[in-house]
Amino acid sequence: MSESHRSSTTASGAAARSRIQVTKADHERLQRLIEAWSDNRDADATEALAEELDRAEVVPAERIAGNVVTMNSRVVFEDQRTAERREVWLVYPHQSDVERGRISVLAPIGSALLGLAVGQAIDWPLPGGQVKRLRIVEVVYQPEQAGDFHL
Repeated sequence: MSESHRSSTTASGAAARSRIQVTKADHERLQRLIEAWSDNRDADATEALAEELDRAEVVPAERIAGNVVTMNSRVVFEDQRTAERREVWLVYPHQSDVERGRISVLAPIGSALLGLAVGQAIDWPLPGGQVKRLRIVEVVYQPEQAGDFHL
């Protein structure tokens, strides 16, 4: 059974959020990104990313599981209603290019994917109050797993 990253509910009806894992290096870089961009027009995006980092378990890069979405990872996710799959790279804002599948960590979907593991899912709000459930299918490439600790 997959976990919900964004908005599952407990028996009491309270919103529950599963813990995510982030490497120490990613956490430090992302904290600097938040500081640099928080006074910018992307304040809502940096706040969302800060919330994700606040609930993250920070682990050394050498100890992160290979099935976890880290920065510069290439990941496949699936719309659980339509079974449509999409492959994206999770990148820093200056590297983003939606046409090439490079999603910024400051994009709502980017910050939501960070730290998820294969099998976990997020509930993605749509206009009109509908929700799309996206599940991580595969981490095609993860820098830490490949030994690329400099990315």
